[in-house]
Amino acid sequence: MKNVAVILSGSGVFDGSEIHEAVITLLAIREQGASYQCFAPDRPQMHVINHLTGEVAEDESRNVLVESARIARGEIKPVTECKVDDFDALMLPGGFGAAKNLCTFALDGADCTIDEDVLAVCKAFAQAEKPAGYACIAPALAAAVYGSDRKLTIGNDKATAEGLEALGAKHVNCAVDEIVIDTEAKLVTTPAYMLAQDILEAKSGIDKMVETVLAMD
Repeated sequence: MKNVAVILSGSGVFDGSEIHEAVITLLAIREQGASYQCFAPDRPQMHVINHLTGEVAEDESRNVLVESARIARGEIKPVTECKVDDFDALMLPGGFGAAKNLCTFALDGADCTIDEDVLAVCKAFAQAEKPAGYACIAPALAAAVYGSDRKLTIGNDKATAEGLEALGAKHVNCAVDEIVIDTEAKLVTTPAYMLAQDILEAKSGIDKMVETVLAMD
């Protein structure tokens, strides 16, 4: 049975992991007969968004690991405990948390920085030539990790694509139910809720991403 490391970025589309994407990813991993372990950085998230109003909750502070534990039903570890030798693949669902808490792409674009612990894990998988899947806006991290004209997608948003290309990636426009594969890097990306209008559309691309990643040696 293959074992997959999944990095989460909180709980909630506007300030953490996109919950639908995260759950679909975990479900798809199990449907493919693999197992998973969730991880997240143990640090404060950038800010807290009231998901009912869309406004920043100025008086609230939350921890990325603690919030991610909501999705993982408590079965989660700090990302510093993720050891590449223990896993066959890596996957990162999207949500603004990927671009706010795992890196600063949402604020800084091509000048973004990546959480050091998350970067170390992602690079370890890339250097070990183990397959990885990044969904939605999470390819912003992949662009910084892989660079060197590696193919990836966030869908078809021109401004976001230009930001990824400024980080060294080669963006490929992609439909919501499709994936982009960089065979040499063993990197698979899909737009998910960058384009999806409902949960079924998000599921279509994520299922393909997970199946493709787990089929790679």
